[in-house]
Amino acid sequence: MRQSFIYAFISIIPTIFYTWIYMQKDELITLVNQMHKQLLKNIAIEKNATKEQVANFLVESATIFKELDTAETTNIKAFAESVFHDAYQEIAHQSLQSYATTSNNIEKLVSMHEETFIECQNEQIDLPLIAEKFNKIQEHMTEEVNKANSIISQLMNQIKTLEEKSSLDPLTKILNRGALTSYLEDICARPDIPYSLHLLMLDIDDFKKINDTYGHIAGDKVLIFLANILRKTLRDGDKVFRYGGEEFVIILNRIDDEQCKKITKRLIELIRNNNLIYKGDKIDVTMSVGSTKYKKLDTPETLLARADKALYKAKSNGKNQMVSEV
Repeated sequence: MRQSFIYAFISIIPTIFYTWIYMQKDELITLVNQMHKQLLKNIAIEKNATKEQVANFLVESATIFKELDTAETTNIKAFAESVFHDAYQEIAHQSLQSYATTSNNIEKLVSMHEETFIECQNEQIDLPLIAEKFNKIQEHMTEEVNKANSIISQLMNQIKTLEEKSSLDPLTKILNRGALTSYLEDICARPDIPYSLHLLMLDIDDFKKINDTYGHIAGDKVLIFLANILRKTLRDGDKVFRYGGEEFVIILNRIDDEQCKKITKRLIELIRNNNLIYKGDKIDVTMSVGSTKYKKLDTPETLLARADKALYKAKSNGKNQMVSEV
């Protein structure tokens, strides 16, 4: 039976390869291996795994791949784990179970109300007895509501934890710092990469002043505004990350030093010329950029440190400009 599952899995691979045609061969292999592992894990977890369950898993997976924007995908291993992870499904399953249990208990309480009403019809009114019965019903209802609230709180905490572990920044919807770390670790773990890789560290100029003048909601709007500009301007193979606070990191793949400078200058001009209007006020936004280039034996720390040093120089030189450590 396991062989039939694997045969079903293999039959979907052409769809995946068609969707990910612009990815590198080693990335495709990693992706398919991760999908295979997760499929086997799902089969092992299920007590009575069926062909229909596996088929549904594969159909949903193919849909995800077809609709995926490759530009927003970073570390393939981390992405595959997040796509095929069943944690959210398990939370949804728990929610439905909790709802069903609470619903059944409420039905029992309704029946108790009806029984109490019938008893009262067949007897002379006994206020103490009625009060006692309805007090018990009220106690049961309060207990059920408290149980439901407790379960909802637990599930919300689980969802929050999963969101924190995912690869997207919840505000800007671009890749987060964790995704950047995974991406750089994979790059630096390779003996060598057959192409040039440039790293840009960007920082919004005078961001505190924007928050103080217009409020933190306006500050959030600026972050979203800039993230959209960066995401839409760069090529499919480039990566955009929110590094933290008002800082962003961009990875430019397969370009030379001169191209890197041209792209960076274009970004600086776009940001300077595309002013954000918030509640009728025009917010002028500029960014300083520090640039560096991947070198053999680099680590994520050394690569980021050089870019940060260049960014510091750009700030010191008057902001709204690029300084390269290349």
